[in-house]
Amino acid sequence: MISCIIIDDEPYARDEIAILLENEPDFEVLAQCSNAVEAIQAITKLKPQLIFLDIQMPKISGLELAAMLDPEHLPRIVFITAFDEYAITAFEKQAFDYLLKPIDDARFASTIARLRKDLTPKILTPITAVNLAHIPCFCGNKLKVIATEAVQYVYSDVSGVHVATDSELVHTHMTLRVLAEKTTLIYCHRQYLIAPAAIAEIEIQDGGAEVTTRSGAKVPVSRRYLKQLKQLFGFQ
Repeated sequence: MISCIIIDDEPYARDEIAILLENEPDFEVLAQCSNAVEAIQAITKLKPQLIFLDIQMPKISGLELAAMLDPEHLPRIVFITAFDEYAITAFEKQAFDYLLKPIDDARFASTIARLRKDLTPKILTPITAVNLAHIPCFCGNKLKVIATEAVQYVYSDVSGVHVATDSELVHTHMTLRVLAEKTTLIYCHRQYLIAPAAIAEIEIQDGGAEVTTRSGAKVPVSRRYLKQLKQLFGFQ
């Protein structure tokens, strides 16, 4: 059984794929998501083997969502797009396959046949993106899209990964490693990332340092990252 999630902001487009998959008894639709925030939560929780991913979505595009996924646990991706130039030039090497809207039955059948042959999870080259503009987050039962430039620092603990702005603390299913690779946030501690623009003061301490952000928050700096943090601001 090949498990999958359908991600598209258009309900009719999601239903179209779901109906096509009803004729494929060895495919199981775990969830349907209408945006990237819902999708990244579902992918983290359900761990599908495959996602059908629309490219043109509001706020966070399909490309940005793909770039947010941990490359060590990357599902196979079939992109859905109305623009063939995107598929041909940008996704051919990174995606398992792509489908053009409106979806052609014969083309869909070809994709399904390829997926069946690819029973072993395919190791995909993670899709790169130049500094993600948004981070999908949640707070209780509220889903939030936080602008990356609004983030002061991010930290992880046993309860998950937490994103701090100057006005609120929310949570994300993205990992520190992916956030460090795809945003301008930098490590200051193995459990903390910080935005350089948010740093107001660095206090040197025994064994490391402590940063005070412009909003007054205190963030630890380990000895491992202290030198590069000082050099970032021209200190020796």
